Amino acid sequence: MNKHLYVFKSDKRYDVTIRNYREKDFEHLIELQRKAFPPPFPSDLLWNDEQLTAHITRFPEGALCIAVDGQIAGSITALRTNYANETHTWEQITSDGYITDHEPDGKVIYIVDICIDPDYRGLGLGKELMRAMYETVVYLGAAKLAGGSRMPGFKEYKNELTVEAYYEKVINGELSDPVVTFLMKAGRMPEKLMKNYLEDEDSADCAVLMTWKNPFLA
Repeated sequence: MNKHLYVFKSDKRYDVTIRNYREKDFEHLIELQRKAFPPPFPSDLLWNDEQLTAHITRFPEGALCIAVDGQIAGSITALRTNYANETHTWEQITSDGYITDHEPDGKVIYIVDICIDPDYRGLGLGKELMRAMYETVVYLGAAKLAGGSRMPGFKEYKNELTVEAYYEKVINGELSDPVVTFLMKAGRMPEKLMKNYLEDEDSADCAVLMTWKNPFLA
């Protein structure tokens, strides 16, 4: 993919490019993750060179970055799978981030990670990356896009609500979660709460399975 567009914040226009990331981008992508996912997010879950090499080798179409005025400001990574909505963990479905179980004929494009540099938030870059992955789903003729969404906003309510109650309030629009609500605004639909999905203290190790169906397929 090589996509050029403009985004705006107030009256300022930014020149944006979405493209497949390459080996020369690895150092920047790793630093980007450190900025986007500070502690208590586990440092061993951040990308390393071997994982990034696997992404661009096994499924380059699912390895995208977004640059603002030439500076990489975010990334999104995916794999293909034929999973049938069964309960799973991030480690299981992504092979611990190495996507060794990537299925070239998979009917589902599964999001492994999405990451935006905090310095560039507010420009709608996450939505543009998600839109690019929707386009990838259509281009490859896949049935849908899926992925487990963190619920970091739960940390503010953990003394008031169970994780199940928090999930229900977020998907019903009573509360706003930084990630789940963003993904709903970007077109993803929540399907179910998955416990013990990922080591993530803020989300109580839970995630929301969220999907987007290819509108061109019956």
